Amino acid sequence: MMSCLNVRGIPVSNGETSNLETSLRRLFLTHTQAHYRELLAQAAKENWSHEQFLEQLVDQEMTARHARAVERLIKEAKFPAPKAFAGFDWNHPRSIPKVQILHFAQLSFIDNKEHLIFLGSGGLGKTHLATAIGFAACQKEIRTFFTTAADMINYLVAAQADHSLDRALKRYVAPRLLIIDELGYLPLDKQGRDLFFQVISKRSQSGSMILTTNKPFKEWGEVFQDTAVASAIAERLIEHGELIKIEGDSYRVKKKRQKAIALDELTDKK
Repeated sequence: MMSCLNVRGIPVSNGETSNLETSLRRLFLTHTQAHYRELLAQAAKENWSHEQFLEQLVDQEMTARHARAVERLIKEAKFPAPKAFAGFDWNHPRSIPKVQILHFAQLSFIDNKEHLIFLGSGGLGKTHLATAIGFAACQKEIRTFFTTAADMINYLVAAQADHSLDRALKRYVAPRLLIIDELGYLPLDKQGRDLFFQVISKRSQSGSMILTTNKPFKEWGEVFQDTAVASAIAERLIEHGELIKIEGDSYRVKKKRQKAIALDELTDKK
């Protein structure tokens, strides 16, 4: 008959083990259920006290639960791809407030329900930085959602058509951090700007947002095709927000240029 050891090295019968596993499963202590035998053996070998054993048991369960929560939040966030600050080329932009951005990466702006607006032309890493902050938020078990402005409006327009708008709005209002990417690349019609305004209004003081845009505020009238609505949205964002300007040439254009130069050099050698 197989047995395992308890914290003092005393054999535990199969019946007791089965009852324990059943209880652990009912309590949703899945990591403990899978690994408690290993911990019992270690406790017996190292002569842990009951308190030491319990501390290790709880610590391992909490660590496992945190890892599962982070994995779930990252999946639900719908990032185009996981990004981290370690992979960002800070030397590429001609001008970028690195210290300020890394300060926001500490996430206190979320506790304060503040907003960040990344402004710059395409290919400067705005999406990368916004995603990196969102990824860091997920690591802190902060519910986050990523969307492009176009995808959000299309989703809400479809929901409005089938009379499920209130439920659809919760998709963008409920998370503590909402990231809206690529605002300004396409103009919004009346229905689109009205829906965008609803999201901003509901979130402006109830949760944090990160927006990336290639248009300065003075050009938002063209984006929303309504100066009054554009001003109202900008005011709500700036009242409890920070504008982060990034200047320079497109990183994608730079990479294409480097590739073209490399091909030219290779052709010359031949």
